[in-house]
Amino acid sequence: MAAISYLIWLTTRDGIRPDAAAGLLRYFGTAEAAYYAGAKEYELLSLPARLYRSLLDKKLEGVERVLETCDRQGISLLTCMDAAYPERLLQLDDHPLILYVKGTLPRVDGEVAIGMVGSRKCTPYGQSMAGRIAMDLARSNAVVVSGMAEGIDAAALKGALQGGGRVISVLAGGVDVIYPACNRWLYEDIQTAGALISENPPGTRPEGWRFPIRNRIISGLSLGVLVVEAAERSGALITAHDALDQGRDVFAVPGPADAPMSGGTNQLISRGEARLIRSGWDILSEYAGQYPQKLTFPPPLTVEEAEARLAPQPGRTKREAQPEQPEKEALPEISSDELARLGDEQREVLFLLAGSKLTADDIVGRTDIPARRVNTALTILQAQGYLKELPGRRFTAAVRFDQDR
Repeated sequence: MAAISYLIWLTTRDGIRPDAAAGLLRYFGTAEAAYYAGAKEYELLSLPARLYRSLLDKKLEGVERVLETCDRQGISLLTCMDAAYPERLLQLDDHPLILYVKGTLPRVDGEVAIGMVGSRKCTPYGQSMAGRIAMDLARSNAVVVSGMAEGIDAAALKGALQGGGRVISVLAGGVDVIYPACNRWLYEDIQTAGALISENPPGTRPEGWRFPIRNRIISGLSLGVLVVEAAERSGALITAHDALDQGRDVFAVPGPADAPMSGGTNQLISRGEARLIRSGWDILSEYAGQYPQKLTFPPPLTVEEAEARLAPQPGRTKREAQPEQPEKEALPEISSDELARLGDEQREVLFLLAGSKLTADDIVGRTDIPARRVNTALTILQAQGYLKELPGRRFTAAVRFDQDR
């Protein structure tokens, strides 16, 4: 059995936390050795009763379901044993053993990756600052790392996307669980411009206790973490303190002395735990000498220009209102000979998209074709001009047929 199966088994034990999973892997050397260990070996470790009982459960049906779901939904898996796994995360004692990925994860070890966190209930000032700073970072080729909560997280990700940059969103639940639901369009755009990642298998619900644990990954992937707006008791401060513990830089945007949402950020600055930040350049200047080949410095935008870019808040209604596909009668015709030259899976995908607008996941769900081969078929059909890509990573046929299927 592949090593990844044993890693999934280990990380899905009942009651296991990331530090315990990483500790067990270090103790046994491999997840396979941990799997084949017996009760007496587990007893030596003084484990919690729930975890001890779960380690004695050697059934692998759950592992097979996880792998099948990942294949069906196009979710890739990156383990701590893989060469592509970020060295920055390996530095953590409680590094995730597996990352589930949707999209394309940048090789962050060579990137100026900046975490951005803050309050869900942010003020217009905080939202504007998060968007403008993230746009500055993205325009200079930095990678923005955040969660996907409403408020500062969403504002930072939107700003980075408006700046044409790459983003990484670290989720507390599975990468197939869109939370909050109002960020569905943002979830789809991030897959195109970066990656959605999680240490939890698909289908995991984002229970509240998972968010503080998730925060160490945001800071761990980053060179530094910017707190834009946070009250004195805020989850964003957990990420800031994770960053300090990990030896990362911490930055904070100041706010009015009497503003509740700036209490935490002002406190970080006053204690000397964070550097005061007013623009993206304040952060970029810290790393320009270390990463001269990575960063670019286009002419800065004025406040008015930045606000103009950030003003459109593209939502689902707006996207669907955009003109997408000409009527069927206006489409060019594909001959039966051209259809015959296509592979069976390519034909099936093309027929399915005739008059329909579907994502790759929709196609996987409506066919028996694995996700990887669906993506291959879409790429080939699009390159040949038979498909058109629409907003939201949806596809539709760009041709009509001269015969019935």
